[in-house]
Parts: sequence; structure tokens; C-alpha cells
Amino acid sequence: MKKYMVKLITCLLGVVSFLLLGNLTTSAQQEELPEPEGGPEMTERVRYPVSNIILQQRYPETIVLSGDQTDNKIALTFDDGPDPRFTPLILDVLREYDVQATFFLMGARAEAYPELVERIINEGHIIGNHTYWHPNLVEQADIATLEREVTNTENLLLELIGYRTKLFRAPYGFLYNELVEKLAELDYTVVGWTVDSLDWQEEPPVVIANQVINNIHPGAIILMHDGAEWEGDRTNTIESLHQIIPELIGQGYEFETVPDLLNIPYQK
Repeated sequence: MKKYMVKLITCLLGVVSFLLLGNLTTSAQQEELPEPEGGPEMTERVRYPVSNIILQQRYPETIVLSGDQTDNKIALTFDDGPDPRFTPLILDVLREYDVQATFFLMGARAEAYPELVERIINEGHIIGNHTYWHPNLVEQADIATLEREVTNTENLLLELIGYRTKLFRAPYGFLYNELVEKLAELDYTVVGWTVDSLDWQEEPPVVIANQVINNIHPGAIILMHDGAEWEGDRTNTIESLHQIIPELIGQGYEFETVPDLLNIPYQK
């Protein structure tokens, strides 16, 4: 009986240790993942300050929303990575279908996961600047914040990928006149989109896929996300790609990176 009790206590201690270790590991991983400073897409995207369509009309030399709408070429873009939970799986899908995409990276996450940045480049994708901490630039309403966020990310990416990216996308797509003018001064092309997958709403894969497929058009730039806040989940985004890519290829569309689609430079 005594031996049985000793074994039972030992087993219980082992279980408790395993659970504690698991919680500590999860907590450590959560602390390592830089969070978007401006908040999750779910809460922020409902506020839309100035339409990117209006801004593009005001600044046609700086802001691009789509490619040639007479040519069946389109571009997949991904924001908020690199995220070790989802970016590798998205890269696996893109490699499976031999599709190149454009990734707009958070500087803080690129610094935390340089191996993922390297993989993105090595597999033929293009990288753009998505600020360092992903603030809401309109809410901040500070040109100095924009310049700091963009320049810090540009310098970091230079170390990781060997060139200064010329492509920029604002967190949540939020900008206003003075911010666009500063980005032009910094020699950036601001990349918007014409097809929003709304994958940040975390609907089932078929809903995300239908949102893209039903709104596709020649020259489309498609917005998706490979990164999320700690509580966010991009699993459905990954699954939706298995529906989106073969369906659009079957419709005769050809996937290209943003600079190839628009015939613009991607480095300064």
C-alpha cells in the first residue's frame, strides 16, 4: 500500500509539473511575440478615416491599389507577420502551388523571427514595410511617429534582406494627406488593395475564399494576413488558400508579386 501511494504521488507530481511547464512555455511564447501596438484588426478596422480610393486619387504617384484591369494577373499580399504560428504554413501552401506573394512585415516581428524573413526571401517572395510596432497612424496623428516607425523598420529589413524596400502598407490601411506626403518624401510606394479577404474576422475558410473569389477582377491586389495578435488565429486563412489559389488559377488568373503586377521597383 505504501509503495502504491508513493507511485501515485510521484505520478501526480509529474502531471502537475507537465501542466506548469506547458503554461510557462505558452506564456514565454506569448511574451516573445510582439503585439500590434494599435490593437487587433477586429477592433480597429471598423474605424475608417479616409478612403484609400480618395487618397489614391489625390496622390496617384504614391498610392497604388491595383494593376492593369485588362490583364488576368493578380497579387496575393499578407500583413502583420512574420508570425511563427502561421507564416510557415502559409509559405508551405504558396510553395505547393508555386505562387509568389508580397509580405508586409512588422519590424518588431521581423527582428524577433529573422529566420522567417530569410525563408520568405529565399522562396521568391517580396517584402514590404508595415511599420515597426503596427500603430494606428491616424490615431497617433504624428508625422514623427510615422517617420520613426518606417525608418526603424527600413533599417532593420536592410540588415536582414540586403536592400531598402520601397513598398509600404499602413497598419489597418489608415492614412491621411500629410502621412502620404511624408511617405512620398521617404521614397515609398504605398500599396493598398482592391479585394479584402476580411480574414481577420476569422470566418470559416469557405467564407474567406468566397469573399476573395466573388470579388476578384483582373489586376486585383488581395489583402490577407499571415500574422495576428496573440489571441488571433489565421488557421482559416491558411485553409482558404487551398480553395482560392486553385480556383483562380482555373479561371485563368496568374499570381504575381506586387512589383511585377504593377511593373514598379521594390527596392530603393
